[in-house]
Amino acid sequence: MYYTYMLRCEDNSIYTGIASNLERRMKEHFEKSKKCAKYTLRHTAKKLECAWQTENRALASKLEYAIKQLTKQEKEELIHKHDLGKILGIEVEKYKIYNKKKEKTSD
Repeated sequence: MYYTYMLRCEDNSIYTGIASNLERRMKEHFEKSKKCAKYTLRHTAKKLECAWQTENRALASKLEYAIKQLTKQEKEELIHKHDLGKILGIEVEKYKIYNKKKEKTSD
């Protein structure tokens, strides 16, 4: 399984990426480990907004690319409506929304 995900950063920007292990990847972003993305190293990840699960890396990468082409307003709409078909015009049956949201907790 692969996941395409969207993270909200502290500056309200949105980061989009893919992962084969979503929980591990979120931990890397939130803890700013050596393996976190350069973007989330500079723009602190705050919250997993949404994620989609798919069968393989190629489909996850295709969705990641399509999301990265969206405007900020379109990304916000995608986060709130989760409507890949309407917003991106892609084959939605290949993607399943991942409902378990993880948020960074401040101690």
